Amino acid sequence: MTEYRLLIDGKLVHGDMTMAVVNPATEQVLAQAPRASREQLDTAVAAAKAAFPAWAARPINDRRALILRIADQLEARAEEFARLLTQEQGKPLPEAQAEIAYTCAFIRHLAGYDLPVKVIEDNDNRLVRQFRKPLGVVGAIIPWNFPVLIVAFKLPLALLAGNTMVVKPAPTTPLTTLKLGEIIAEILPPGVVNIVTDQNDLGPALTAHPDVAKISFTGSTATGQKIMASAASTIKRLTLELGGNDAAIVLPGADPAKVAPGLFAGAFMNAGQVCLAIKRAYVHGSIYDEVCARLAELAEAAVVGDGLQQGTTIGPLQNRMQFDKVKALLDSARADGRIIAGGTLPDGPGYFIRPTIVADVADGHRIVDEEQFGPILPVIRFDDVEAAVASANGLDLGLGGSVWGEDRDLARSVAERIDSGTVWINKHLDFGPNIPFGGAKQSGLGVEFAEEGLAEFTQVRIVNEAR
Repeated sequence: MTEYRLLIDGKLVHGDMTMAVVNPATEQVLAQAPRASREQLDTAVAAAKAAFPAWAARPINDRRALILRIADQLEARAEEFARLLTQEQGKPLPEAQAEIAYTCAFIRHLAGYDLPVKVIEDNDNRLVRQFRKPLGVVGAIIPWNFPVLIVAFKLPLALLAGNTMVVKPAPTTPLTTLKLGEIIAEILPPGVVNIVTDQNDLGPALTAHPDVAKISFTGSTATGQKIMASAASTIKRLTLELGGNDAAIVLPGADPAKVAPGLFAGAFMNAGQVCLAIKRAYVHGSIYDEVCARLAELAEAAVVGDGLQQGTTIGPLQNRMQFDKVKALLDSARADGRIIAGGTLPDGPGYFIRPTIVADVADGHRIVDEEQFGPILPVIRFDDVEAAVASANGLDLGLGGSVWGEDRDLARSVAERIDSGTVWINKHLDFGPNIPFGGAKQSGLGVEFAEEGLAEFTQVRIVNEAR
């Protein structure tokens, strides 16, 4: 069995404890992973703090070159990482391969930015310049749905800005991040990046640690609230990318044949375990039945199975806790609405649920109001566009959303009124490292990606000089 180790102060070390990592397609133990103690976390933070002055003092082009080497080495081992990702996370191998490719692309793009000095005033009286300086130690907390890609949302910008890091992957998907640590150990100076794993017990210690300057977290809104409270005592900087219950609005006049495949892909990628996935679809009554029928056809045609099996299009839920949660929501959907496709669990081991389309549900039903984060799509009928907009905006979450229709002016008008960080028109889940990404309301705090994301890892310093 492959050995996995923590990365602390440039060394690959055993954890003080171990924990089992389960393949969600088989429910069998895939590997034993190291589990860090509180003392090891403190050592990792101390190493990052000690490495910070020298790393921050390096020219940005030197930091950039080292970050780019990480992408090169990951790309050289892409198939190894993709197969391991499928085994620990569950997604079909083509999706895992795409995640590794996107990870390399994100690292390369985000490492390309600069931090130029901005001259605010330059006149006979004064010279005012704005610098952007690194914060110090950044704690990065990674979720289990995209355990490699989401590292790339945070690491290149944090390091490029001159920060050092302690990365904590999710306990059910630590393996690919630990393997990435092997690459990092060969490239970066000791202490610049440290990787520790836990059983969800070290998060509070990391978020409250007095030597951690910033937390960058991707995960649930409930956990984000705990992080904000934990970080308050030291006034940490925070970037929080939290839950979404993203709505799609299908306008009158939309072509069901065009819309249904986009809705299905936007809802069921990674078995629906995507923060930005479509979680509820509002469809105009004039095309409701046809859109539902086409979604049902796509759901029935999906191939559910082990992600390593050729032809699989939808893998398992990632872990037992999420599987049980989605099963409970499925029971609720069955009681409140009409299941027109799916709704069953395949025989045999694995956390599998067939892609499920639920018709005849409404706002107020649990399957509509709660983020399912699984392969269930409720489809809600509407007859008034204004009512659909109000429904889309009616929850405390606002991460993403989409509007679908042939009337471009109407679609744009509706999109501009959706209270979400990102709204697409006639597509969904189209994002890139050059496009700022963040949530509205309780879906997040701060921005990731692009120059705006880089700024989140810096502190403004004004130098105001008399002439």
